[in-house]
Amino acid sequence: MSPSDRSRRPDLQSRSTLAGEAAAAAAEVETALSTPQDPRSAAFFDVDNTVMQGASIFHLARGLYRRKFFTTRDIVGAAWKQAYFRVAGIEDPEHVADARNSALAFIAGHTVTELEELGEEIFDEAMAHRIWPGTRALAQMHLDQGQRVWLVTAAPIEIASLIARRLGLTGALGTVAEHVDGVYTGKLVGDMLHGPAKAVAVQALAEREGLDLAVCSAYSDSANDLPMLGLVGDPCAINPDPKLRHHAREHGWRIHDYRTGRKAARIGMIGVSAAAGATVAAAVVRRQARRLGR
Repeated sequence: MSPSDRSRRPDLQSRSTLAGEAAAAAAEVETALSTPQDPRSAAFFDVDNTVMQGASIFHLARGLYRRKFFTTRDIVGAAWKQAYFRVAGIEDPEHVADARNSALAFIAGHTVTELEELGEEIFDEAMAHRIWPGTRALAQMHLDQGQRVWLVTAAPIEIASLIARRLGLTGALGTVAEHVDGVYTGKLVGDMLHGPAKAVAVQALAEREGLDLAVCSAYSDSANDLPMLGLVGDPCAINPDPKLRHHAREHGWRIHDYRTGRKAARIGMIGVSAAAGATVAAAVVRRQARRLGR
C-alpha cells in the first residue's frame, strides 16, 4: 500500500461517518407506529435489488432524463462511475472520489420541491411495479409485529423517504444532497450512504430511537452491506450476490431469493448474445461484399 493510499483512508472513514450521521439526522419517522408494540426492535432494508428490482437511482435518473433534467453525456458518465463504485466498493479511493463528486451532480440547480414532485411521478411509472412482493411481505411482517421498518439506501434521502412512505414503512436513511435555500448544489453532505456508512447510520438511529440491535433485523442483496448486516441479531440475505450468499451460508443466516426464472433469463441472455453475434457477423459480411463489388 502506498503512502498516498494510507493517507486517503482516514478521509474516507470520516466521510463515511459524516454520511451516516447526516442520514440518521435526516430520517423521517412516520407517526403510524408512534406506540409500537415492540419499541426496542426494528428492521432495516437495503433498497436496490433487495426491495426493488434494479437500482432506484437509475430509475430516478432515467425518469429525470426523459424530463430533460440533463444530457445523454451526463447520464452515461454518472452511470459508469456509479456502476464501478457499486462493484468495487472502496477499493479505489480515487475512483470513489470521482463517483462521490458526480453522484448527484445532475440535480444541481434544481429545487428540492421539484425533485420531490417528479419523484412521485417516477415512482408510479418506473418503480412501483418493480417492488419484490416477497420482500414487501417481509417488511409488512415486521410492521404487523409492531416493529418499525426503515429503508437504508445510497439513493437520495428524498427518494428513499418517498419509497418508504408509498410502502407504508416507518421512514428511510439515504444519501443527503446539499441544498441551499431549497436549491441543490450538486454536492453531498458527507459521502454516499454506502457500505460502512450504512452501519454508522443504523447505529446512530438505534441510539436515537432506543433500539436494541441484538433483536433487530437487516436485509440486503450485497456483500457491500456486511457492516450493516453484522450489526443486528437477525441478518438476512435477499437475492444475494455470490459473496453474500457464501457468507450467509457459512454463518447460518436466512436467505431468500425471489429471482424466479433467473436461470431461464440467463439462458435467454446467452441466446440473445448468440443471435446478436450472428447479426453483427452477417452485417460485416454484407459490408465486405458491397466493398468487393465496387
